Amino acid sequence: MNTTLQPETNVASSAAVTTWNRDPGLSEILALWTAAALIFIGTISVFTSYRQLIPNFGDSLAYMQIADAIRSWNFSDIHVKHFWGLPYAMASIGKMTGVSSQTALIAVSCLSSLAAAILAYRLWGAWITLFASMLNFDWFQRSFLGGSEPLFVALLFGALLAIRKERWKWAALLASLATITRPLGVCLLIAMGISLLRQRRWPTLAWVIAIAVLIGMVYMLPMHLYLHDSLATVHSYGVLQSNPYPSLFGIPFKAIIVGTLRNPAPISNLVLSFLWIFLVLAGNVAMFAAREFRAYARTHPSEVIFAGLYLLSLYCYNLPYWARGNFARFAIPILPFVFLALERWLPKDRRLIWCLAVVSAAIAACSAIGLHNVLADLHR
Repeated sequence: MNTTLQPETNVASSAAVTTWNRDPGLSEILALWTAAALIFIGTISVFTSYRQLIPNFGDSLAYMQIADAIRSWNFSDIHVKHFWGLPYAMASIGKMTGVSSQTALIAVSCLSSLAAAILAYRLWGAWITLFASMLNFDWFQRSFLGGSEPLFVALLFGALLAIRKERWKWAALLASLATITRPLGVCLLIAMGISLLRQRRWPTLAWVIAIAVLIGMVYMLPMHLYLHDSLATVHSYGVLQSNPYPSLFGIPFKAIIVGTLRNPAPISNLVLSFLWIFLVLAGNVAMFAAREFRAYARTHPSEVIFAGLYLLSLYCYNLPYWARGNFARFAIPILPFVFLALERWLPKDRRLIWCLAVVSAAIAACSAIGLHNVLADLHR
């Protein structure tokens, strides 16, 4: 009897392994994104008001104030902070639909997060998309509580897809819009320029430069007219700088080390930050060591040049207070390249991904509320 049943058991086991290890499709990625969103928002709603948390999270209030100023075209009392790509998108939705800036913020963030997942799937496939999105708490928080990262990433990935299709003008437009959303989008514009220079495609390079300059001029014109400072958002970053760190970029890793020593943080925060730092560093080593990634670099030079420039900027970021604590958030745009280099070591099991979607979304929500607040509520 045992001899008869054994082959059937093996076949069933093999079928289960094949089922759980097969590549997820786009429909499953969308289902995972939806499940994560519901769990994140539902977890927050258990402990506090979701709508009341939005303006108190991250930079959401600052973006809402800028969007309100753009909608009324009144900059008299505005405090210039951050780049204005996201507020312009919020103000546009608000003007078209009449919704509040807070609702527009969540709409732009959620839709951009969803678009980024779809674009990442088209660029790198399901596993890279899922590991890059389901592990990062900051990605959940910025996607569902508001932030510039989802729009920035969606524009970047759209530009990368346009480059693959040799639609350089569209790529230049999207990369330029990404740059006025978060300044490190300029890394992709530089990467495009280097690639076109190497290929001696002078007319295309001229178009890319012209589009980037035009978008920059249109972006700076209102600031020049109403704030009397064409580089107001650039200078707003300079306000954050203080001696002995006069520049935004410096010696690699110095600010991370100094910030860790100078600014005490909970042990859980330190462990999480350094896990991300070591993971990204491991991905950098794999980029050089893995034959598959070197072949990928030869096929997609613009993408790899962008990743290299962005990583260098990330390591050289020179503000100690943010360099270590915000590393995981700053690393979001280049995580697909990190996991692409580490792909052979990724545990490709759909059961694991679904567990990550549930657990990570819940923990990210608790982190946004504050773990001490969650524990206090549970105790009561």
